[in-house]
Amino acid sequence: MTSRWPRTADAVVVGGGTIGAWCAWFLREAGLADVVLVEARTLGAGASPRAAGMVRAQGGTEAAVRLGLFSRDFYAGQQERLGIDSGFVAQGYFMPSFSEGEVAEAHDRIAMQRALGLDVRWVGPDELDDLNPAMARGETLGGSYAPGDGYIDPPRNVLAYTAALFTSGVRVLERTAFTGLLRDGDRVTGVTTSGGEITTERVVLTGGPTLAAVGRAAGARIPAGGARHQVVVTEPHPDLAADRLPMVFDVASGIYWRPEEGGVLWGMSNPDEQPGVAAEFDWTYYDRVRSRVAKLLPATADLGLRRAWAATIDYTPDHLPILGPLVADGEVVSGTVVAAAGGHGMMWGPAVSKVAADLAVAGATDVLDVTDLGLDRFDEHGRSRLAPDPIALPFPESAS
Repeated sequence: MTSRWPRTADAVVVGGGTIGAWCAWFLREAGLADVVLVEARTLGAGASPRAAGMVRAQGGTEAAVRLGLFSRDFYAGQQERLGIDSGFVAQGYFMPSFSEGEVAEAHDRIAMQRALGLDVRWVGPDELDDLNPAMARGETLGGSYAPGDGYIDPPRNVLAYTAALFTSGVRVLERTAFTGLLRDGDRVTGVTTSGGEITTERVVLTGGPTLAAVGRAAGARIPAGGARHQVVVTEPHPDLAADRLPMVFDVASGIYWRPEEGGVLWGMSNPDEQPGVAAEFDWTYYDRVRSRVAKLLPATADLGLRRAWAATIDYTPDHLPILGPLVADGEVVSGTVVAAAGGHGMMWGPAVSKVAADLAVAGATDVLDVTDLGLDRFDEHGRSRLAPDPIALPFPESAS
């Protein structure tokens, strides 16, 4: 996407997905004159356009809430800021509780979220049913509700960040693989790629489900993995009209839904599946869990599907982002930043990208405290010392 091979750059970003692309744009916004993005395939060729687009600030940890709030606000303000947007819709998002234990956890979570500025409240079972006319009545004990949470259109997000990259002047090298770092002791001096070397003092490493391979090319171990995630869109039904269908995340079963094309889009991950690249749809697992959706959304019981797909999405063992310098052979590599959204690329993507850009330029960020979010939280087996975010899809517990 550039006619001249860049020999030097103020910063090089590896990866052309949601994290890498928005990070490159934020680097230009921060004032760097020459930003290069390296992508092994093409922009948006990974999971970005295949995501479900869920955007919520109802995280289970302070970090998750701050990342969600920043990203949600970023999506909502894109049109005014960029002249193009990712299609954000503030649909409202419920997290129902089905046991007394979940009720207690929800109340504690709401208190934490409200203290951080999130507009969220508890709704009792009757009000939850009234606000969810498509949902079967009497199934829940209530739940948390954030009216500002919503969703984006993932393919439109790829279009938005592609337009932002080129209008801002980021130089994009597609079909160019990252093959390694150039170093002078503990400091990065450039990158090697399939197209040649680029001298730079700043490198941001992204890659979603391929981040571990990016790390290996850089001479380090990054405990990030990939796992299959599946999404379907049902046929239309009057009971599933958008004004009758706020978003819902059934955390215990790992199933969520939102409106789409007059029907419902719902997604799922198999907690028992081994990690790894998997892009084929697992109809056996779909048949196993669709009864849960039919129980909660009766209109779906006899509906066919308009679309069904699978994608490999990234995750970290503690479901939290990775934001900090690369650590190779026990040594921090100055000038590098590793950025991973831990399976929340649409939800946290802009915030993770902004933090990575801040760290690359200034070594600090005001989006959130990243003290404990670097690679040094993992032991030699990839186990994190942090408690996992409890509001996440059922990702594998290990990144290998």
